[in-house]
Amino acid sequence: MFNNEEERAAWVLAESLIEKARAMMRQAESALETWRIGKEMTRLRCARRGISESDAEIRWSETANAKNALTDNSFHVSLATMYYNAAAAHYSRAHYLRSRGEARV
Repeated sequence: MFNNEEERAAWVLAESLIEKARAMMRQAESALETWRIGKEMTRLRCARRGISESDAEIRWSETANAKNALTDNSFHVSLATMYYNAAAAHYSRAHYLRSRGEARV
């Protein structure tokens, strides 16, 4: 499948980076779900006390849990983006090495 060891190494590294990026996206999705569930629970608690939805949202957004969930989401999305970009660079390198190897054959 590969023309040389360098091409294979670039491809394997790209695949590894893609897996890391996917793991980071799962973490980001988990953090976003934590934020969404917390917001809904706060809304329900406030509704039972007669507090409006907009006030409930403000209360939730000011909690440490809400801030942490959004920070975690942003952090993991940034990491995923970094890993996806690095993987793209290594896929491009593997493609380049393949085309360079085919041109010589």
